[in-house]
Amino acid sequence: MSVTSATGFEAAGVHAGIRKERKDLALIRSVAPGTGAAMWTQNRVLAAPVVVSQQHLALAEPQAVAINSGVANAATGEQGEADARATAVTAAGLLGLQPEQVIVLSTGVIGAPLPLGLVQSGLEVAAKELSTDGGDDAAEAILTTDTHAKTAVVHGNGFCVGGMAKGSGMIHPNLATMLAVVTTDYPLSPGEAIDFLRPAVEPTFNAITVDGDCSTNDAVVLLASGAAPVERTPASDQAFAAALLDVCRDLSSQIVTDGEGATLVAEINVTGAISATEAKAIAQRIATSPLVKTALFGHDANWGRVLMAAGSAPFNGGYAHVEPARISLSYNGTAVLVGGVPQHTEPSVDGAVCTIDLDLGLGAGAASYLTSDLSYDYVRINASYRS
Repeated sequence: MSVTSATGFEAAGVHAGIRKERKDLALIRSVAPGTGAAMWTQNRVLAAPVVVSQQHLALAEPQAVAINSGVANAATGEQGEADARATAVTAAGLLGLQPEQVIVLSTGVIGAPLPLGLVQSGLEVAAKELSTDGGDDAAEAILTTDTHAKTAVVHGNGFCVGGMAKGSGMIHPNLATMLAVVTTDYPLSPGEAIDFLRPAVEPTFNAITVDGDCSTNDAVVLLASGAAPVERTPASDQAFAAALLDVCRDLSSQIVTDGEGATLVAEINVTGAISATEAKAIAQRIATSPLVKTALFGHDANWGRVLMAAGSAPFNGGYAHVEPARISLSYNGTAVLVGGVPQHTEPSVDGAVCTIDLDLGLGAGAASYLTSDLSYDYVRINASYRS
């Protein structure tokens, strides 16, 4: 049931008519007053719902999330923001909330106007269909080029964390083109949610890529109903943080696995960097290299491309530190380079998963990234996205 697995939440997913024949509008709400937080795309071209929702979060604790698919409501000017606000007003009126207590999210084609009338009529239907069994319908309603719904649930000692996400293309921090809503019944005080959400997002949703393109609409929202009868302690907080991380890791991994046209998932592990930030810069550069990704599609290690990418990772106005004579590299546990010396081995990259381990031999910095291969189907899907 994903977002309705935690106590105190209802959801619905309906067909509002934005898309031809599939569910395209989701509504999630906390039944009792709760708290929450969100993290947003860092793209400078912010979609209208992101702008409006950021303003709402500055004014109130979020109690509901309304999401439409099919139209991103991005690059739509003042009218787009007016439409996003009107969406929140409609949802709030139906749920007995204030507009600023509603987060609005959109995903789909950039530059197209939001069909506000369809969204509003869809919200009326969704509000009537809200139930504790509506999580799966909501997860289906937010999809675009995804091939299936993405949900995750972790049960802790007396509490639960559940979530849903969408994302398949335009995936790259910060955040990746994806929307995610995570719910929990763990008791959090107002203002606390972001302190748990940020550490869970950084190594998960902010460490994945499919095509290196950062979206205008990305968001990860956390809602906490506080309905679980849990006595908070440092140990319970730690358990909740671990559960939240597991849900975010599960959902972000599902996004990469379902990457547009993807046939293979690659885990890039960089160790031995001068710092963790340099390690992440190098891991990201490898994970986004079209040459590395196309070689993976061909199930060809062609490991020189990894070295090329590592040596050209942008960092602080230049490139991250790399010394060729110190580098060791392996594919799926088979060393191809040790201390800068080729091992004259040909590793197998025939499976659906490939692990690339790069040790720079310079320090203690480490980082990991998930990526997918770049296939013919990726081009086909995106060449005909609007049609």
